[in-house]
Amino acid sequence: MYILRIEHQVPDFDGWKKAFDSDPIGRAKSGVRRYRVLRPIDEPNYAMIDLEFDTLQQAEAVLTAMRGVWGRVQGKVMMNPQTRIVEVLETREY
Repeated sequence: MYILRIEHQVPDFDGWKKAFDSDPIGRAKSGVRRYRVLRPIDEPNYAMIDLEFDTLQQAEAVLTAMRGVWGRVQGKVMMNPQTRIVEVLETREY
């Protein structure tokens, strides 16, 4: 499994969340298996998103699509995205 981690500042978290929920790239059809939205407790205008994929190619394709979206909304909905694709090597639940 692969995770595309996206982090960025947002001018207004609720406005960003509304844009995220509009799903501009079609997450399900792009191969996203599940996602998590996180926000630091000490930084309410910061968003972190983990998108999970079966393949590295799906993660890379979504990152490319997101870069297109960010080009249209930079400074309005979000600012300075930081990304990283990671491979899940082990998971354990207690």
